[in-house]
Amino acid sequence: MRERTYKFRFYPTTKQENLLRRTIGCVRLVYNKALRVRTEGWYETQERIGYTQTSSLLTEWKKLEELDFLNEVSCVPLQQCLRHLQTAFTNFWAKRAKYPNFKKKRNGGSAEFTKSAFKWKDGKLFLAKCKEPLNIVWSRFLPQDCSPSTVTIKLDPSGRWFVSILVKDSSIKPLLKTGKNIGIDVGITSLITTSNGDKLANPKQFKRLYKKLRKKQKALSRKTKGSNNRYKACLKVAKVYAQIKDARADFLHKLTTKLVRENDLIAIEDLAIRNMVKNRKLARLISDASWGEFNRQLEYKCEWYGKELIKVDRYFPSSKRCGNCGYIIDKLPLNVREWECPQCGTNHDRDINASRNILAAGQAVSVCGASVRPEQSKSRKATAKKQKPRS
Repeated sequence: MRERTYKFRFYPTTKQENLLRRTIGCVRLVYNKALRVRTEGWYETQERIGYTQTSSLLTEWKKLEELDFLNEVSCVPLQQCLRHLQTAFTNFWAKRAKYPNFKKKRNGGSAEFTKSAFKWKDGKLFLAKCKEPLNIVWSRFLPQDCSPSTVTIKLDPSGRWFVSILVKDSSIKPLLKTGKNIGIDVGITSLITTSNGDKLANPKQFKRLYKKLRKKQKALSRKTKGSNNRYKACLKVAKVYAQIKDARADFLHKLTTKLVRENDLIAIEDLAIRNMVKNRKLARLISDASWGEFNRQLEYKCEWYGKELIKVDRYFPSSKRCGNCGYIIDKLPLNVREWECPQCGTNHDRDINASRNILAAGQAVSVCGASVRPEQSKSRKATAKKQKPRS
């Protein structure tokens, strides 16, 4: 059985919304205070303050008269936010993430409830200090005979409420084998190009709603800071961003699910997306294409359904290698979409050729664990120069 999160929208009553907003506000306050304490502790005394110390500080904060309101909400989300902060620092010290940021009210917020802070009865969810169940829109059914282990309440910047329910899902089982393999080359004009010769156009969700977003942001810039009209304008901007996010996520989920169901082996490139978005000319287009989210969804869905995902090394010359004879050309600018092999004379579509080379490399890795990293890659050349003794 695998753990799976089901996300639903819900509509709280006035009392529930007041309580949940206060809970999220308290979570944000405790998180920021703990982050400030840990930051000052490191810069002043070079001390790494951990979860245990911040948990003791939370007890002391609750005793203060000016922070007495912390006792009016459930203590579980407050403790959970300290655990999340500890995880953020663990990832930072391991160089897997950047330094934790302070939470901001305009970004909404979330609160996590463990089993001791909610009750699941007859398919209804009761949160701590709430007498009425949440009015959840059940867009799909939860697995039978399941009991939630964690519930997360989230308020997004556009003012929508969501609940994420974590359960152990027994319905996730390996899919039947299809005997098909596929290589995928991601791009901007065509979101993906497959080794079958198919190209899927990039929907460009951000570009589609860019004029609407620009109009809302222009209206926002004219509002007085701190005014109620500015708050309303902020919500309108957030709603446009929510439309972009929802459309992008829906498209990627449908695409990745189809690819996983139809193929036994999927080969993709392990691209350095964080470095690629540093190019200011391509950053918006790459971000709109959501290559990272596409790869993430493929990874966990292949793991769920018993399919194989191969990530080909980013230095593998998939576009510059001839798929017919293996010849590698020296240069291939991005504006060149078709090229002819000088050795065998085969005419190649850049993207289709790359996807077929990625599939061949992925199959080699799958069968024999072979390395597809070229020996004459730039990184190896740079390493060789560094190691070369000076005369």
